[in-house]
Amino acid sequence: MRERNLGKCLLFLLCLNVVSSIVIAAAPPTCPADLGSDCGGDSGEWEGEFFPGIPKIKYEGPSSKNPLSFKWYNAEEEILGKKMKDWMRFSVAFWHTFRGTGADPFGAPTKSWPWEDGTNSLAMAKRRLRANFEFLEKLGVERWCFHDRDIAPEGKTIQETNANLDEVVALAKELQGDKIHLLWGTAQLFLQPRYMHGAATSPELGVYAYAAAQVKKAIEVTHYLGGENYVFWGGREGYQSLLNTDMERELDHMARFMEAAVGYKKKIGFNGTLLIEPKPQEPTKHQYDWDAATSANFLRKYGLIGEFKLNIECNHATLAGHSCHHELETARINGLLGNIDANTGDPQIGWDTDQFLMDVAEATLVMQTVIKNGGLAPGGFNFDAKLRRESTDVEDLFIAHIAGMDTLARGLRNAAKLIEDGSLSELVRKRYQSFDTELGAAIEAGKADFELLEKKAIEWGEPKVPSGKQELAEMIFQSAL
Repeated sequence: MRERNLGKCLLFLLCLNVVSSIVIAAAPPTCPADLGSDCGGDSGEWEGEFFPGIPKIKYEGPSSKNPLSFKWYNAEEEILGKKMKDWMRFSVAFWHTFRGTGADPFGAPTKSWPWEDGTNSLAMAKRRLRANFEFLEKLGVERWCFHDRDIAPEGKTIQETNANLDEVVALAKELQGDKIHLLWGTAQLFLQPRYMHGAATSPELGVYAYAAAQVKKAIEVTHYLGGENYVFWGGREGYQSLLNTDMERELDHMARFMEAAVGYKKKIGFNGTLLIEPKPQEPTKHQYDWDAATSANFLRKYGLIGEFKLNIECNHATLAGHSCHHELETARINGLLGNIDANTGDPQIGWDTDQFLMDVAEATLVMQTVIKNGGLAPGGFNFDAKLRRESTDVEDLFIAHIAGMDTLARGLRNAAKLIEDGSLSELVRKRYQSFDTELGAAIEAGKADFELLEKKAIEWGEPKVPSGKQELAEMIFQSAL
């Protein structure tokens, strides 16, 4: 009896193996998620799919329960005369999505994607790049962003590093084709120990020159890839203590650096927008591009106001003690709103957590400013956001981006409702209607002096101050969510 049962089990396993073989043979070729498999044949390149279980993400509407679908983002749908995809111009950040490890100040990495082999080799860099473009295609996003050191390993010399970058960028150009575009590129001037005292603001001349060479190359490859913008984030451009810092000299040096970047951009015919990304602190105690207002002041002081715009990151706004809406409006009214790094922070955590924006109310405020600005082109919404440390499945990469895209799409729909309703804008108009008079017009035109205003104050006596109607404004806003 025992031998008979054993024979039946062996026959069942044999049949199961045959069925499995038929199913595998019928399926499209994919690459097994284990590092021991030879997925690339003789070339060593990864073949097949990086995300074999993930379909192309589609719009299924608000009633859908499918986590791998859009509920609110319908790319081709028109809102206020423009397609949703043109309002959004979404982009995937290569560094967080494909180089993020889950490490934080208190813990080691938690993520290791199936295609990673534990090296920072050129072959690995190319493999990550292929994963990136498959991700973009399946997500339905047409843009991406990168730091130079994220996509290609640094060599022992500038020449070797540039050669590595050229090799990877050549593949990126091929993979982009006609459908994918580079929203922006940038140079990573904060991780390597040479930049411990800053790059453009380093007190060491050799570091300043090295940083210039790195930015020169990064602008070149951004131009080669058809980049629409180029970003400067001064993570180490600031100080830890003023006791050993000549702030005035460092700011002057940073201005000269920016001037040289403008000059080189024009020399090579790069027509993309140069963007400065404000951030107040972390890693440097005090960074010179603290917030939108500080950055605007820097640009005006050094005569660069017409050469740059700002890349506003919502989490950076939080660290500066502002709301994202405040920073966006500050940039907009100064004519400097160029791009948005779509993320958010946790007010209970004191560092830059780079979370995906999931707050519909905040997204609605963000989109109000974008609509007032007429859109963001040639900028867009770049998901400078990363999975939580505890989210370790490959599908989490898709779910996070889908949720972020849907949140901003809901924000756009809500902002459009507020505009079409008109109640909120009418409330604001009424608050300032006293300036819609002959004297108000004279003040706004700069034609009312103190003598005239004193005469009117005496004539009118104590002014009556009406209610600000803040609760009503909040009620109207909330009704659109």
